[in-house]
Amino acid sequence: MRPQVKKMVMFAPLAIAGLAVFTFIGGEIVRRLWNWLMPAIFGWNEVTFWQALGLLVLCRILFGGFGRGGGKHSDSMTPEQRERFRQKMRDRFGFQEKPEGNQEI
Repeated sequence: MRPQVKKMVMFAPLAIAGLAVFTFIGGEIVRRLWNWLMPAIFGWNEVTFWQALGLLVLCRILFGGFGRGGGKHSDSMTPEQRERFRQKMRDRFGFQEKPEGNQEI
């Protein structure tokens, strides 16, 4: 076997184990936070580890995307497209820009 292939074969189990540990820690953190806060605040049920992991994946799908930099999609817009988008949001939700001299801090 070539030395590079040998390194990859040795590295693969460590990478898989690292991914499993990372996934377990993330799911456990979500489970503990949910079970600590949500039943006390809203009266919702506690969740299991697998439900917490499902919530983590769902949030990643809804808010983070997959392989696109975690929600930084506005970089692909040109300044003109960005201004049109802002104007549509202002028109839709009734926001008006404040005059230059009358801005709050």
